[in-house]
Amino acid sequence: MADATPTPAAAASSPAPPVEAPASPRHPSSPSRAADAAPGGATGQNPTLGVASPAAASPGTAPPIEADVASPEESIEVDDGIGDDASTIDDRISSYTASLTSSVVDYPTEYGRRYHAFRAGAYNFPNDEPEMERLDLVHNLMVKTIGGNLFLAPLDESKIHRILDILGNDLSPIQPEWVPSNVKFEIDDVESDWINSYKYDFVFSRYMSGSLADWPTYVKRVYDNVAPGGWAEFQDWSFQLYSDDGSLEGTSLNRWCDLFMEASRAFGRDAQVGPKLERLVRDNTGLINIHHQPYRIPLGPWAKDPYLKDIGMCNLVQVLDGLEGFSMKLLCGGLGWTAEEVIVLLAGVRKDLKSESIHAWYHFNVVYGQKPLKEEEGEESNA
Repeated sequence: MADATPTPAAAASSPAPPVEAPASPRHPSSPSRAADAAPGGATGQNPTLGVASPAAASPGTAPPIEADVASPEESIEVDDGIGDDASTIDDRISSYTASLTSSVVDYPTEYGRRYHAFRAGAYNFPNDEPEMERLDLVHNLMVKTIGGNLFLAPLDESKIHRILDILGNDLSPIQPEWVPSNVKFEIDDVESDWINSYKYDFVFSRYMSGSLADWPTYVKRVYDNVAPGGWAEFQDWSFQLYSDDGSLEGTSLNRWCDLFMEASRAFGRDAQVGPKLERLVRDNTGLINIHHQPYRIPLGPWAKDPYLKDIGMCNLVQVLDGLEGFSMKLLCGGLGWTAEEVIVLLAGVRKDLKSESIHAWYHFNVVYGQKPLKEEEGEESNA
């Protein structure tokens, strides 16, 4: 999230052709699943990406628990053993912050991949070096898709060129160390309460599909933290694959996609949020001047249009690079598969991904809107 936005990248080419409205092609039929292909059912676990890199969310369905803390009416007992020496408290602060730092970067390893430590289990995908390289590809892919732009919201040009501060949010401290002096990254969970005391001129959310437990609350929080007259923009996918010519039906790729969706639901996550963004924004915020721009992103270089062919190849590379990271924790933790069973499945998926006879594509959606200068203006039409 940011209270200003970086200057848009120069458009290197024309954008991927948008569609008039979220397309509703024939949904690929789900192949039958053998009983031994998905041993076990959904677990009781309910875990969950930020700005530029996916930021995650904390589990949203855990039952409330009784807090074992003193009630507001009770006095807080003083520890008389604590001295008032400034050097002593400085040492304790240093020790405490060092402990916090180590806990955030004490990354667990599962299935040969590294995962986040802060709010462990809230996010089901790796945060290691191969994943960071893949996310760089995804950034490039999304910028290309919308015509070489970082965002579509019509921000005030005079503000874009005199940015004050940019704040990014993620569950892991994996961002570059060398950044402009006005860029800051915070380690936090966007599904927790936002405790800042200021509002942002622009809040930008991208690539969060499959990561959040409570989209309505998240969208409302974004709105609540935008300054009057400011903008919010959401860019996201549906990870459901489609094909217009039936070439996806009966393939290992289609089966994997169905399993990905099933496992995401087992963890309480919606992996098809892209086409739902406009309704989420209209139902849960008071934004006005709402615009929705849908796109199709091909998977593979099968498109005739040279620009779409390039986008499709970029998409293919990032999916191939991320396939194991997408699958291991979701299928093993959500559906009870073994790592060996996942590896066998992915061998067939990789073969399908490299087949130019399968013409699969994803939904990608951009929705942005403006916060009224006065709250009551939100009652005006959002059309």
